[in-house]
Amino acid sequence: MSASFAAPDAPALPLHLIDPDGLEAWLDGQDARVRAWVKASGFTGALNTALMLPGADGTPEAALAGYGTATQRARQRFVLAGALPGLAPGTYRIASGLPDDCAGTESLGWLLAGYRFTRYVADSAVTRQLVAPEGVDAPRIEVLAAAEALTRDLVNTPASDMGPVALEAAARALASTHGASIEVITGEALLDRNFPMIHAVGRAAEQAPRLIDLRWGDTGPMLTLVGKGVCFDTGGLNLKPGASMGLMKKDMGGAANTLGLAQMIMALGLPVRLRLLIPAVENSVAGNSFRPGDILTSRKGLTVEINNTDAEGRLVLADALAYADEEKPDLMISMATLTGAARVAVGPDLAPFYTDAEDFAAALTQAAPGAADPVWRMPFHDPYEPMIEPGIADLDNAPSGGFAGSITAALFLRRFTGQAARYAHFDIYAWQPAAAPGRSKGGLMQGPRAIVAALPKMLGL
Repeated sequence: MSASFAAPDAPALPLHLIDPDGLEAWLDGQDARVRAWVKASGFTGALNTALMLPGADGTPEAALAGYGTATQRARQRFVLAGALPGLAPGTYRIASGLPDDCAGTESLGWLLAGYRFTRYVADSAVTRQLVAPEGVDAPRIEVLAAAEALTRDLVNTPASDMGPVALEAAARALASTHGASIEVITGEALLDRNFPMIHAVGRAAEQAPRLIDLRWGDTGPMLTLVGKGVCFDTGGLNLKPGASMGLMKKDMGGAANTLGLAQMIMALGLPVRLRLLIPAVENSVAGNSFRPGDILTSRKGLTVEINNTDAEGRLVLADALAYADEEKPDLMISMATLTGAARVAVGPDLAPFYTDAEDFAAALTQAAPGAADPVWRMPFHDPYEPMIEPGIADLDNAPSGGFAGSITAALFLRRFTGQAARYAHFDIYAWQPAAAPGRSKGGLMQGPRAIVAALPKMLGL
């Protein structure tokens, strides 16, 4: 994917965005040949449609993109991207019909529509480039698109090529590109450095578990990101059925999203002290797998009864969160593909988040629509705290009963925080189940664009 706009002076076909109510008015300003062609084609300005307009010699001289009605647009992100399949290969310049307040979002959607995962197959897709509309921050949009491409690539890569070693390599490459420092604690060193739950979850795998610790920036408020890096989740001894393992390559989607978010922050040069922690493991089955009924002692000293080895993500996050919290950051954010319960609650499109920081919740909720990155606040519901207290240990990693699974997982993670000025947790899906405009089927970024948009207000940048 080339996440970039065409040069401002590139030869480009004019592209007119037409809604159904505005079609007749637009046609009134055209010559008889264009009016006849448009009417003969049946083009109405409907959503996800396009029409090439031929010149006198038969080659395209312009194009129309259906912009739909206001009601239709409200039901689809990246409206312009929906018209791309109907456009011929080439370069385009928006000539009319694009509202100024939508130009940034629609331009981003165009770039995201160009994404292809080509690691294992040649890219034969048609190329359509856009000259950035006047008034949009083209360099920023290109940064956002490139970060999403990184996230999608990481999630889409199968576990055979995206285990803990490869995830570490991706973090090292990102650090090298942006001049960040990086430390990785691997294998038995995790026990020496007091990360017992990261070690317990990952010790059965061929590739050793590890904690990746990236730092960038030396001035400004401290922002710490923690991403779940379970590169494949068999479920451990509570083995998943085969059908439930089909998408488990994406169980490192939290790590992929935080890497994409970190790339955005560094590429945009935001004035923060950034720290990114990724516990990278594979939850495998072997003679030394951790077991149901085991009681683990966490880095924080809290004991955890293991009632399901398939609830491993919160274990590795707990040690990493406790470590991050010791530094008392101004804002700490965890991202994880943590629970199926979150999907039941809000589906695959929304990114549910938890926080006790009202200012963060307000800033994020306000920023998300403009970033075309929908989020939904979920409650840290204190009356559910007893559900994660088994009696035999401080905490239960998989409360019985089946109720409030996403909330109890978030409450579990919150037990390992407390010193950070603000903490927020995102229980994301990181996967697009079916192709949509600007979003190919597969790995997905959820939350980072909204976070980046909210950071200036949140941290006073």
